[in-house]
Amino acid sequence: QVRLVESGGGLVQAGGSLRLSCATSGRTFSGYKMGWFRQAPGKAREFVSGITWSGGITTYAHSVKGRFTISKDNAKNTVYLQMNSLKPEDTGVYYCAVKAVPTSPYDLWGQGTQVTVSS
Repeated sequence: QVRLVESGGGLVQAGGSLRLSCATSGRTFSGYKMGWFRQAPGKAREFVSGITWSGGITTYAHSVKGRFTISKDNAKNTVYLQMNSLKPEDTGVYYCAVKAVPTSPYDLWGQGTQVTVSS
């Protein structure tokens, strides 16, 4: 059974950077796409960025475009989210998730990692 494990969260000042990692464990990753989502206190979870596993096609939420970069290391079965120029509104719990095929929902989720950006 595949598990997703996020790491790299923490406390950073506005304008700073963090890099999140999402490692798969259990068996070799074979899904279609991996995404990053976040949830701020009192708000709904929102899509941040995604990357297709084979083609490396990336997508970003408008709010993070130009500041965040998603990447992957197929050999390590790991996806990264480089977050630069962080803003207080980027604060939240960040989750990675897997979409098995293009028409399926994201149905495998990690436990989340907290990102806090102070002003």
